[in-house]
Amino acid sequence: MSSAQPTSVSEYRLAPVVKARLVGAYLIVLALVLLGTTVAAVVFELSLDLLVALLGLGVLGLIGLGWWLNSKLVVVRLTTAGYRTRMVRAAGVSEARWSEVEDAVAASPRGIECLVLRLRDGRSTTIPVELVAGDKDDFARDVRDHLRGAAR
Repeated sequence: MSSAQPTSVSEYRLAPVVKARLVGAYLIVLALVLLGTTVAAVVFELSLDLLVALLGLGVLGLIGLGWWLNSKLVVVRLTTAGYRTRMVRAAGVSEARWSEVEDAVAASPRGIECLVLRLRDGRSTTIPVELVAGDKDDFARDVRDHLRGAAR
């Protein structure tokens, strides 16, 4: 067990495999939009410059998405005061103070490994550890350290 005081802020980003899925989905949608636009351009004899412009916008969108996923999107943020989750579907409570948290436990609903923060009022926050970049045990340890640090 670690008795070290947690840093004041820990930020956990999206796991690389999840980033790849999001970028892949974006590329599929872009390809479908380009296909539809190509068909419309041929049928309605539109200028092919429209396709070039749309492709350029799509590439800029891809660059923007990659930048946002890599540098701006924080899935879990832990502070000395509490925690906040983003982009976690069906997480339950997305934000709470450590004083509201009863405990942190491991769970596997539907076979998905999760860290569950159970709140004193009966609500909870469920964080699938596969969404979080980094080692799942280090993440759980950091959450527990923040929780213990707040109890002092």
